[in-house]
Amino acid sequence: MWAYTLRRLLATLPTLLAVITATYLLVHAAPGGPFDSERVVSEAVLANLNAKYHLDLPPWQQYLHYLNNLLHGDLGASFRYADWSVNDLVAAALPVSLSIGGISMAVSFFLGVGLGIVAALRQNSAADYGVMLLGNLGSVVPSFVIGPVLVLVFALWLGWLPAGGWDAFAPRFMVLPIALLTFINVATIARVMRGSLIEVLHSNFIRTARAKGLPTRVVVLRHALRPALLPVVSVLGPLAISSITAALVTETVFSLPGLGKLIVHGAGNRDYTLVLGLVVLITVLAVLLNLLVDLAYAALDPKIRY
Repeated sequence: MWAYTLRRLLATLPTLLAVITATYLLVHAAPGGPFDSERVVSEAVLANLNAKYHLDLPPWQQYLHYLNNLLHGDLGASFRYADWSVNDLVAAALPVSLSIGGISMAVSFFLGVGLGIVAALRQNSAADYGVMLLGNLGSVVPSFVIGPVLVLVFALWLGWLPAGGWDAFAPRFMVLPIALLTFINVATIARVMRGSLIEVLHSNFIRTARAKGLPTRVVVLRHALRPALLPVVSVLGPLAISSITAALVTETVFSLPGLGKLIVHGAGNRDYTLVLGLVVLITVLAVLLNLLVDLAYAALDPKIRY
């Protein structure tokens, strides 16, 4: 298992370098610069700003300088947020996005697996149709529609929860964003779990277990659940990554000070270091999530390790 983990870690290094390089080239190829604004500054001031942020160097030297800082854990200084480094901005925004996304993924996994099991065991029943309806709604209706509907119902009509904002991880400000992401993720997990469990239940080894007189609970939990979870585990990585990208909509709808807000502002302000730092962070998170999924997949199916 350790050798498998080491091989997977080494395979992520070229991916990280390729993403960093491509993002760096795309950001610097965009027209305009980080100091373009309606306020005109003198040539001397502009030269001092470029020298301060090493923008007066050739592009390849800027790239090597950025890689050197990155290896030392320094994401650079923000061009637009005065007296703030990208590390400081990320440190303030990352806990918000991780708390919302992490809680929603945990709830989505257990709720989606449970609903998928119920739908598979009661195929073509009202419970099955209800789960499939939930799955179709979560897959078809976009998050920027579901979010305002949640605000309209639970904040404006019922007045149970705030419409948005953030108050130091107060639970009442976290309920609606978590509910939005959970609804979207449960729709996918429940459908995948249902289809996978139905397929496993028709396998020969399950027929053998039933022929021995084992009760349904033992057949499902001891024999069918583990192989049925393999497709579910395989989609957890893409779902977690999509939750990060969905933060752009979620944090905008609910006015959360997370990574999504930083990405939008960084791109709009041509804040090179902020955009690069966030892309590096999201790439690292995506690679780590995929690594955890691979390890979980190998733990469920020992053949993967070989």
